[in-house]
Order: sequence, then C-alpha cells, then structure tokens
Amino acid sequence: MKNTIVLIGILLSISAYSQKLSSPNAELELNFELRNGTPIYTLHYKGKEVISESKLGLELVKDDKSLLDGFEVQEVSYADFDDTWKPVWGEQAEIRNHYNEMSVTLYQPEKDRHIILRFRMFDEGLGFRYEFPQQDHLVYFVIKEEHTEFAMTGDHTAFWIPGDYDSQEYDYTRSKLSEINELFDEALTDNASQEQFSKTGVQTSLMMKTDDGVYINLHEAALKEYSLMNLNLDESTLTFKSWLTPDAIGNKGYLQAPAVSPWRTIMVTDDATEILASSMNLNLNEPNALEDTSWIKPIKYMGVWWEMITGKSSWNYTDDLPSVKLGETDYSEATPNKKHAANTEHVKAYIDFASKHGFDALLVEGWNEGWEDWYGHSKDYVFDFVTPYPDFDVKEIQKYAASKDIEMMMHHETSGAIRNYERHLDTAYQFMNEYGYTSVKSGYVGDIIPRGEHHYGQWAINHYLYAAKKAADYKIMVNAHEAVRPTGLRRTYPNLIGNESARGTEFQAFGGSKPNHVTILPFTRLIGGPMDYTPGIFEMDISKLNPDNNSHVNATIANQLALYVTMYSPLQMAADLPENYKRFMDAFQFIKDVAIDWDESHYLEAEPGEYITVARKAKNSPNWFVGNVNGTTPRKTKLKLDFLEKGKTYQATIYADAKDAHYKTNPQAYKISTKKVTNNSTLRLESAPGGGFAISIIEK
Repeated sequence: MKNTIVLIGILLSISAYSQKLSSPNAELELNFELRNGTPIYTLHYKGKEVISESKLGLELVKDDKSLLDGFEVQEVSYADFDDTWKPVWGEQAEIRNHYNEMSVTLYQPEKDRHIILRFRMFDEGLGFRYEFPQQDHLVYFVIKEEHTEFAMTGDHTAFWIPGDYDSQEYDYTRSKLSEINELFDEALTDNASQEQFSKTGVQTSLMMKTDDGVYINLHEAALKEYSLMNLNLDESTLTFKSWLTPDAIGNKGYLQAPAVSPWRTIMVTDDATEILASSMNLNLNEPNALEDTSWIKPIKYMGVWWEMITGKSSWNYTDDLPSVKLGETDYSEATPNKKHAANTEHVKAYIDFASKHGFDALLVEGWNEGWEDWYGHSKDYVFDFVTPYPDFDVKEIQKYAASKDIEMMMHHETSGAIRNYERHLDTAYQFMNEYGYTSVKSGYVGDIIPRGEHHYGQWAINHYLYAAKKAADYKIMVNAHEAVRPTGLRRTYPNLIGNESARGTEFQAFGGSKPNHVTILPFTRLIGGPMDYTPGIFEMDISKLNPDNNSHVNATIANQLALYVTMYSPLQMAADLPENYKRFMDAFQFIKDVAIDWDESHYLEAEPGEYITVARKAKNSPNWFVGNVNGTTPRKTKLKLDFLEKGKTYQATIYADAKDAHYKTNPQAYKISTKKVTNNSTLRLESAPGGGFAISIIEK
C-alpha cells in the first residue's frame, strides 16, 4: 500500500534547501539539496558516504537555459510502499516491492516550467528519474545531453566494458577506475557494429567494489522512449557522468510532455549476494500490461546453430551467388553447397534427439532465402522472413515436429535493417502463427538502417519495444539478440522472454572468452533481465568440429552444467551438437533434469570475477538445483544445505570437476556422485580453474 504525505506546498526560493530520504531498513540515506538553483544529491550507506555531491539536470537543444539550474522548490512529497506481486515467470514465485519515496517538484521561473525529481529508496539501493508533467512551456523538447552525475568516493575496483553505442559483446576488464583510460584499447575487440565515444566511457550495469568491501552497482531501469545511458568518467574527480546514445544527427532524445526518463539506479551493499538477489530493477518497471499470459511459458530448447557458429556448417544454401535480390534470384539454378544445415532431413534428426530427451523446442537458423549476402553490405531488403530455401520444407517440418511434441522456434535475422523488418513484421508473425512457431529469436547484427542510427539510440529502442508489443498481439514470445540490454521491461511485457545483448557462448567459437566471464555477467548484464547465454558446450576443442577454427571453449563440463542455474533465464538452450551429448550422456542428464522456472532462489556465496553459488527450487516442485561457477583460482566450497525443507530426505546427484580438471588442459574431466542429504547436510566440493559444480537435489 502506498501512503503519501505532502510536506511542502508553497514555493521556496531560498539559496540552499535540503531534504532526506532513508531506505526502509535505514541503512541507506539520500540527501537532496537545491544549491543556488542547482539540484544535488549525496548517498550514504551505514553512515558512510558512497556517492559524493552529484549534480542532476538535462541540457536541451536550442534552449539557452536548459534544465540544469535556476530552479526553486515548489513541492516535496513523501510516500511509502510495500506490496507483493507474482511474476509470470522468474527466479521466485513472489516479489516484494518495498520502498520509501520522495518527489521534488522544481520550478524554473525564468522559463515558467517545472520538472519532478522522483526518488525511490529500497533496502538495497536508490532509483531516481526525471519527470516532465504536462505544461504550457515545456511540451516538445530535444535532449542535447543528460547531466546526471555519480561521484565516486575513491578509486574503486570496477568490472567494465567499453562505452559503446552499438555493442555490449566485450569481455570484462577488472581495474581501478583510474586505469580505465590506460586499459581502454586493450579492452576492445572487433565486432560487426560498434562505436565508442571516449576512452573513459563504460557501460552499465557497472559493478564496483570499494577498498573497504562495499559493492556499488550503477544501472538504469525501465528504458523506453529514451536513449540508453553510458557513463563517462571524469578522471580528475572520479565522477561518472551520464552519456546518452545519439541519433544520426547527434541529438540524444526527442520528448513530448508528459514524459519520464528511465530510472537511474544505484545499488549499495557489503554483501555481494544481495546484488544478485535484488528485484529493484524489476520493481522500478510498471506491472504486467498483458491481460492474457497463459501462452507465455519458459522453454528448454536445442538448435541447428552451434555447427554454423563453429563453421562446421553454413547458413547459406549455395556458394554460387555473389548477391541476392529477393523475388528475383532463382535458387533452383544454384548449386547447393552441401554444408547448408537448415535442410529438412537434418532438422528432423535434431527434432528426433530433442524429442527423445524431453526438450520443448528446436531453433533453426539459416532456413530462409538471403543468407548469401546478408552481412556487411548495409543492405535494406535483405530478408522477407517467410520464404524458405529449396531444401527446407516448412509444412513437412511443422507436421513432423508436432508428431514428436516439439515446438519450432523461428529465427528472424534483420541484419540491422530495422526499417525492412517493420515493413514485414505483421506478415512474418502471421507466418509464424500459421506454422505453429510460438517464439522468435530476432537478431540485429551489423549497422542499423536507417543509416547513422545506433543499436542503443532512441529510434532503435522504440523499435525493440514495438516489435515485442506487436508479437504479443500474435501471442509470440521474443528473444532479441544484439538488441539493447534489458532493463526490467519483462515485468511489463513478459513475452520478452530473453535477450542476448552481451558476449555470449558464441564468442567461445570466435577466439574464446575469459574463464571468469560467467562470474561477472550476473553482476552486470543480468541485473536488467535474463540472458540467452546458450550454455551446455561439451566439446571444447572447436577444431574437432571445424579444422580451420582453433578456438577453445574456456570452461569445464561441470562449469557448463552449472550455468543453467547461475545464469538465470527462462529460455535455456542445450547448445552443443547431439553427437557431443551422446559421448557424455551421464553429464547430459543434468541438462535434461534442470528446471527453467523457479519458486525460490538463494544466492549462497558470490564475489564478482571469482565465484558464484546459487540454489534454486523448481516451480511447483520440491526439487532443488545448485550451480557453482568458478574463476581462474582453484577453490573449495563448504556448501550447507539448510535451504532444504526440514524433515525431508533428498537424493543429491553431484556433477563436479575431477581433481585434474582445468578449463584449458583438461576441460572434460568430471565426476558424478550421489548422496542422501537433508537440511542438516554439508557438502565439501572443489572447483577447478574455469570450473564449478552442478547438483540436482530430488526429494525421496
């Protein structure tokens, strides 16, 4: 229930004015101050300053005053809220939304306009945003830059990726804030589309740790009808300043009042597990907007995908054609390259394996005409999303999959041609409905068309939400790759069942990722929502699939199993080839057994870049699953099972690294053991470099 108290209802035109707001547990305290017309805030945790004096405001295009200063306090109101809601799917069956709120209405007399700064304080952090009520003198306006500051109190250790308008697909760098500039060039890796803006620019979610053991996380929530926020570090003051993604002509956003910005979020704690367990990002989003959600279901799937990623097979049907014009190119005259994976018989073999082992769905990429010249040409009409290659029989595959109780998952690669995708969106979704596809993996590889726009600019962000809303009209779930990172919108639109928007497993076939990458992602990318990370790789030597590819998957098999628990997603893929699973069927059993929707989640231990251990209770089930992923240092874990129900006995099946396991030299060394356990039991386990363990705990 929300209770509101209006504290001030008269105009205050004094030179300095301040108000405080505390978290429900009183450990966090915000101090808001209007100093000489400029809004400023500070944040304290357990009595110690964690955000020093930081300014708030926005600079507008063609506005000599902007929304930076010259303000007076018009009104301050306080409220408190405490309620519980049930997500359609998620890490827990119920989520508590508990916060104290302060809203400050600021009046700018020189322009006769006002804005509202709304602050919400949770036990684990602060969210705040700018609000622009309907008024006569602030109606249509263009943002030149948002000038939100986050002033750090020291040279913290940070886990960061380069600030970029188009890509988040980087390995994380661990360094002091003062070292970002020096290490920036080393942190860069090539990608299909990327643009950095500063050698001190980083992306959110930004995870930091102070010298005295306080964890700080900066991010945003409810990003819509606005540009994504990067952060740029002022090295002289160690202050991060917001840096919005521009459009093709350099503007940062076009707003019409009434409007709001996304929430800017600061999480603070001295226990890293509380960052992972937080629902603050979700709670800052609006409730579910869909009346009927019965068609939205978590999915465990396989796919004709990894063999193309590794280069064993191809997306394109032929190697004869230097270019394709849809509707004009005659594929019947082209010679098949015999490497095209999305052919009817091959897909049926995958369907057979997925069905035999209890999977829900199968993804097929490269099924449709146009892959011969899809990439790197800034091509607008690149796909039509409904025309299959000659060797892919849509009707036959639909019939065969239905006979095996397997749903087909659609793939829509846009090649960055968003304008073309929107032209075809209704037809593509109708096609999916006709042939029984209930979910779509959409992709946005390459530079955006219209040319000059960016993946994280306001124009593209509006598109991603438009596509999801349109999909809901057709009862289709969306898993968007290369799109903007999630910021909790899946609460409002739960058919947004997954995203990529980070360096996923595919990069293990493109040269590899750091072995501790998966110990950082839950503290960064996953703060805003689940990731379609595509785990479950058992053959780490990619040259065994493609002799021309010398990449190596930097993980052990036990680590790959643990990802199904530590990397939360309602959309989980068994990404490897069936023939590789057949070699390790005893380990594959965990992937078959592990749940994908949960009643409870307990974060047992965590340190960013080092290790994470998570226990989750399956939805509507007494069974539990535990996962541990480890960084580069061998580690021992003393695992107490006190989260289990008292008085019950369970059978624990433990999938662990063998004593000589190592992500690089011996990644397929694992051991499986079973043990009867209760809530009084303690397990002592060891994790290899790049390793971990996975445990299924089944009630007897």
